[in-house]
Amino acid sequence: MTQPAYLNVDLPIPDRVRDLISQMSLDEKVGLMSHPAHGVPRLGIPAYNYWNEALHGVARNGRATVFPQAIGMAATWDKELIYQIATVISDEARAKYHAALKRNGYTAQYQGLTFWSPNVNIFRDPRWGRGQETWGEDPFFTGEMASAFVRGLQGDHPTYLKAAACAKHYAVHSGPEKDRHVFNAVVSERDLRETYLPAFKKLVTEAKVESVMGAYNRTLGEPCCASRLLIEDILRGEWGFEGHFVSDCGALADFHLNHKVTKDAAESSALALKNGCDLGCDHVFNEIPEAIERGLITEADVDRALERTLGTRFKLGMFDPDEKVPFASIPADVVACEAHRKLAYRAAAESVVLLKNKDNILPIKPSTRKIFVTGPTAASMEVLLGNYYGFNEHMITLLEGITGRLPEGMGMEYTSGALLKHPREIKDIWAFGMAQSADVTIVCAGQSSFLEGEEGESLLSPHNGDRESISLPASQVDYIKELAIHGAKIVLVVTGGSPIALGEVEEMVDAIVFVWYPGMEGGRAVADVLFGDVAPAGRLPITFPKSLDQLPPFDDYNMAGRTYRYMTEEPLYPFGFGLSYTTFSYCNLQVASPSLPGFEVAVTVENTGAVAADEVVQFYLSALESRLPVPISQLVGFQRIHLEPGQGKTVKLTVTPEMLMPFNEDGRQVVEPGKFRLTVGGCSPGGRGLALGASQPLTCEFQIP
Repeated sequence: MTQPAYLNVDLPIPDRVRDLISQMSLDEKVGLMSHPAHGVPRLGIPAYNYWNEALHGVARNGRATVFPQAIGMAATWDKELIYQIATVISDEARAKYHAALKRNGYTAQYQGLTFWSPNVNIFRDPRWGRGQETWGEDPFFTGEMASAFVRGLQGDHPTYLKAAACAKHYAVHSGPEKDRHVFNAVVSERDLRETYLPAFKKLVTEAKVESVMGAYNRTLGEPCCASRLLIEDILRGEWGFEGHFVSDCGALADFHLNHKVTKDAAESSALALKNGCDLGCDHVFNEIPEAIERGLITEADVDRALERTLGTRFKLGMFDPDEKVPFASIPADVVACEAHRKLAYRAAAESVVLLKNKDNILPIKPSTRKIFVTGPTAASMEVLLGNYYGFNEHMITLLEGITGRLPEGMGMEYTSGALLKHPREIKDIWAFGMAQSADVTIVCAGQSSFLEGEEGESLLSPHNGDRESISLPASQVDYIKELAIHGAKIVLVVTGGSPIALGEVEEMVDAIVFVWYPGMEGGRAVADVLFGDVAPAGRLPITFPKSLDQLPPFDDYNMAGRTYRYMTEEPLYPFGFGLSYTTFSYCNLQVASPSLPGFEVAVTVENTGAVAADEVVQFYLSALESRLPVPISQLVGFQRIHLEPGQGKTVKLTVTPEMLMPFNEDGRQVVEPGKFRLTVGGCSPGGRGLALGASQPLTCEFQIP
């Protein structure tokens, strides 16, 4: 019997895909159009579920290595580390996929190789509960970090994908969660191109991300999962995207149920299919036969979509013998192995951001007689995880990590002392006596996924996962205040996935470390930072406002006043900020022949303290004479480096023409000669960072003719 062309591994994948589609009936084709794709047994096509998650490790599929939440990984500012993490995730994904396939003959939801990660939405407002899933507020930074993640997830084989990454949620989507099924994001062409699209563009054009997921909302009047502007004109037309487009889950039904742009599911299926959505995460595409019968679409529209989704499956090697697929032999024992655990530890340690260190209370001195650990998150497993998480039998809480690092002979006591959100019922507790008898009180406080997350996810959030207030809950503030009144020297360890306005608490405590949702090794990593085994070098990928009074309304998608690029108010903590246990000096800034075609920049950074540590070198540009509205400053390069005491290194940056070209009202980048300022340092430009202890930056002004 002659082998069908679609099984011939020597043929080009597009030819194999078209051959397979040509042999299917319409009903069989429609069965492959939704995320739980039916099998076609007569053609040897197994059932397959496209829905899988890998935000910070293989999620919702049993045992895996649990890395810090995405916003925590962002705080490392370490692209090479992110690539390594994503490589580990794809190793574990492959091992788990092939194990499930051998066990069942098919893979169910959360067992496949199509991962709906990363989330590259811009974290424009700290109230958004899903901001923890993003890489922060800066489009350039998001594109750089998420591209490293995509490359690690997909691998670099010339024929096969190791796994398929997905850039979501396209586009202009960042809350409010309660309105995500109904709202219309109205943005200017400038904001669209300058802020909301660059990360998606980079993932498509440079990282070659295999799929893109549409957002629930409308943008400029069109549902994002059927937007001719976003999908056909920009994504496929301008950027040349060749992968498949998938709807968010339930987003196609929103067309007729909530957005009211169609009358019924058949019309919704036709609108989505005609405008470039290839895969539905709901049951709306089941109505495709009726849509064809009514003349709304043709079977050719179905075939075009299937060429893209089946193309992904062919690239993943799902129709080829295992011996042909280089990743099919990855053994099951790589899952949560010791090497992967060590990488999770490194990621957690690199993500810790030191925000305050009065009188160098940290690291905890060997002469310390006794510490007191307290607070509602100290023994919490939840604060290790964030959302979209995997599972591991060796999770280390903050309390466990500190206990494991405590030197023999140093005393320690613990009590939770306060609840996450609700006031405690007992007023007279022993905690204050414990604090008075301790040299250092470590208060573990902040947010958890109970308080922030996705729609319907957060148990204690009255706003569908979003936060009405960005302050610490009153129960925690009151407890810290009581400890301070009793004379405790407080080291505040803050968990969370978004900015927290500390208010009066900032003055009450001696040190603050922000540790995000640090993953399975979080407790050990945080403890090692507190005791000085690791010098903190995490930097904020988001601005921390002092209060909501500094921000525009949540549902306003205009970027004016938002993020470090447009905010004129003085923040609590600026973008890119973080302290160290050592000091750094910047010198010898060299700018070689500034011109529009591009030029080279170099700077020397020296560790002038007594502790080996990492520094994150950050490059920012400001257009000083532009006739167009431009960002106050914008990140154009960064590099995390390690320096021994007294050691110096030279860090270089290539300034490209695009970095010097502002966006006009039509959203096009234009050449605009004039004066620019380059700032190089360990924080975004501005007096607030310097006042908080950031290194003195170097600046250089130059003219572009």
